[in-house]
Amino acid sequence: MTGFAHTEGLNLLAGVRVVDFTQALSGPYCTLMLADLGAEVIKVESPYRGDDARHWGPPFVGNDAAYFMSVNRNKYSVALDLKDDGDRRRARELIGTADVVVENWRPGTADRLGLGAASLRAAHAALVYCSISGFGQGQGTRSGYDQIVQGTSGVMRMTGRPGEPTKWGVPVADIASGMFAATAVVSALFERSRTGLGRAIDIAMQDSLVSMLTHHAARFLKTGVAPESDHNGHSTIAPYGMFRTGDGFINMCVGNDSQFERMCEALGQPGLAEDARFRTNPLRLAHKHELLREVDAALTRMSTERVIAELEAVGVPVGPVLDIGSVLEDPDTHERQMVLHFHRDDVGEARVVNTPWKFDGIAPVVRLAPPRLGEHNDKVIGGLSVDSAGSNGRKS
Repeated sequence: MTGFAHTEGLNLLAGVRVVDFTQALSGPYCTLMLADLGAEVIKVESPYRGDDARHWGPPFVGNDAAYFMSVNRNKYSVALDLKDDGDRRRARELIGTADVVVENWRPGTADRLGLGAASLRAAHAALVYCSISGFGQGQGTRSGYDQIVQGTSGVMRMTGRPGEPTKWGVPVADIASGMFAATAVVSALFERSRTGLGRAIDIAMQDSLVSMLTHHAARFLKTGVAPESDHNGHSTIAPYGMFRTGDGFINMCVGNDSQFERMCEALGQPGLAEDARFRTNPLRLAHKHELLREVDAALTRMSTERVIAELEAVGVPVGPVLDIGSVLEDPDTHERQMVLHFHRDDVGEARVVNTPWKFDGIAPVVRLAPPRLGEHNDKVIGGLSVDSAGSNGRKS
C-alpha cells in the first residue's frame, strides 16, 4: 500500500489505510480515533454538499461548521459522486488499496451502490469492513439519529428528574458507537495480522447504549422492575451524587463505610455515623431520604470551596461542577494536551479538543487540519488508474 508518511504524534496505526464513507458523528468519531492513532483516513464525500455536519452551524470556522471541525482532523477529503459510474469505479479502486472501510449509511445503501461488505470482501479477503447504523444491519432503515436512539435504548428514562425523560448533554449514542467501532476495527486488524483475513463488523448505536446500561440492566434482569432515574444520585450507593452548597454545587461520592464516617466528621455531623439507620450502605439506601435531608442541611451551611477542602483533607471523593468554559480554560486541561491548535489557510488558527490517549507520554497531534471538501482529490485519486473525469470536475 502506498501511503503519505507522517512522523509526529501517535503512529500506532501507521501504514493502515482507511476509506471513510461516513458523515455526521458516529462514523466520523470512529475514523477520528483511527486517524489520531496514525491511520491514513481518506474521507469520501458528495461533491455537491459534503458531509452534512459541514452545515450544522453556527458557529462556523470559515465555511465549515465547528461541529464538522471537531471530528474530522487528520483526514484527507475526496469528493466523489457515488451515483456516477466513473466515481463508483474510483471508489472501488481506492478501496482496493485500503485495509479498512467504514460506513454509516442506512442499511442497504452500501449494497445498492455496489460497495457492500459482501461484494468488497469477495474481491479483497483481507479487508476489514465496519458498518455503523442506528439499529443494526438487517433491522430495517429506521432513522439512527442520536436523539432517537437515546429514547429507544432506555437511556433517556435513566436521565433527568424522575418522570421527565432527558437526553444526555453529549450525543452519547453517536460517540459510544464510534468508540465501539474503532475498538472493533483495531481488534479485527490484530486478528488479520495472524490470519490474513478481514472481518465484516456490524455496530448498532442501539446496541452500544444497551451495553452501557450495565448495572441498571443487571437490576432489571434480577428483579424484573425497570429502574427509574436517580437524577443526580446513585441507585445503589448513598450518599452519592450532586449536592447544593451554600454558594453552588459539588459532586460527592461516598463509596464505603469508612468514607461515610469521615464525611460526617468533616461536615460537623459525627452523630450521623453512629445513627443506626446509616451504619452500612444497605441501611443508608433504605433510609436514603432521611440521610439526604441531613447531608443537604450540613452542606448548604458551607461554601463550595470549604466543602471541597474539608472533604479532600479526609480522603472523601469530591469535586466541583464546572461549565465547559472553565474546563477548557483550566491549565490542567492544557497540560494534558486536551486542546489542540491547528492552522488552515482559509480560517487561520483554530482549536479543537483532543482524543485522550497518552502512549509513553505522547498524545495525538493535528497532522492535517480538518479538510476542505474535495481538498485532496488530486493527491489521492491522482494515483488511481481510472482516467476519466469525475462528476466533481477534477481529472484523476
